[in-house]
Amino acid sequence: MTILEKYFAREIVRSVCFVLLAFLALLTFFDIVNEVKSVGIGGYTIINAICFVFLGIPGYVYEYMPLSALIGTIFVMAQFASRSEFTVMRISGFSMAKAISTLLKIGLLLVIVTFLFGELFGPAAFKFSNKYKIRALHGGLAQDIQSGLWTKDLIRSEGLTGEIIGSRFMNVSMIDSGGKLMGIKYYDLDNQFRLIKQVTAEKAEYQGSSIWRLNNVEEIYFPTVMDETGKTAVKTKKLAHLDLISEITPTILSASSADNDTDFMTAYDLKLYSKHLVDNKQNADKFEIAFWKKVIYPFAVLVMMALALPFAYLHFRSGGVSLKIFTGIMIGILFSLLNRVFAHIGLLNTWPPLVSAVLPSLLFLCVAMVALWYVERH
Repeated sequence: MTILEKYFAREIVRSVCFVLLAFLALLTFFDIVNEVKSVGIGGYTIINAICFVFLGIPGYVYEYMPLSALIGTIFVMAQFASRSEFTVMRISGFSMAKAISTLLKIGLLLVIVTFLFGELFGPAAFKFSNKYKIRALHGGLAQDIQSGLWTKDLIRSEGLTGEIIGSRFMNVSMIDSGGKLMGIKYYDLDNQFRLIKQVTAEKAEYQGSSIWRLNNVEEIYFPTVMDETGKTAVKTKKLAHLDLISEITPTILSASSADNDTDFMTAYDLKLYSKHLVDNKQNADKFEIAFWKKVIYPFAVLVMMALALPFAYLHFRSGGVSLKIFTGIMIGILFSLLNRVFAHIGLLNTWPPLVSAVLPSLLFLCVAMVALWYVERH
């Protein structure tokens, strides 16, 4: 990096971090106020509420990084313009192409940070915070899932491989803070959707390698063919333990129970759950759109920084910085709204998931390019 590029990077990173910290402080304050109403329930104290809120900060870093990059970069560009620094840079040979290249290098660093918070820190903190709150509220006991959580699975001749020989519908009454399942009931059906077996179990614990260990099990078999006496007698069997091989993993169960929290799932989890839904002939559009949004969203940082660059070419001596920052906030809010609206519109109109996810960023990138072309010509 040249001295000028280092100067750009230092000023922009410092400004972006300041804006991001301001957002985090504001959001944390509102979350703490919102959590106060839960204090006193069970063993939930004000310390628990504060810890729970702070565990949500990584998710906010991911969500608000593009907006912070936009406002922070606009602030720096406005300062350069008001002090005529950018004019001196241009006279010294700092072209628009060089400015774009410099912002791209800085932006890629922020893209990596955004990706790490979106894929590693944010989802991990979100899952831990939920378990933490359940333990604090219920003393580590299981949390009821209203009428139960339903999932669908395929039954194959060789466990996870081989020919599909039927379908399995599973209901889980509760999931405790450690991830154990309570009150399990599932139904096995053949390819003609005839009921073959009903299984109930007191609890189940994941053993890894797609194996669930069920405890206190009762199996009820429903024969589909008559025996030699011409009857189809129902048979019952009770077992202390039963190993169930299933494509339904804790990740898929988590995705099923957090149907409206796709923002806090990793791209890998979203892709895995989408594949599971497609394999079971269910609609996966919502999760495929969420997957592509998760992949593309970090690169929105670059789009926001490109939108900020034209502000360096605008000279307002009076109230220029505050006006530019206000404009940046409005642009950021508009981007966030369109990002959500296009996802719903794409879902309703069955657009390709990639198109629904990338369209807002492409639209704002085009606006940035037009703005750069205009200020360069004038």
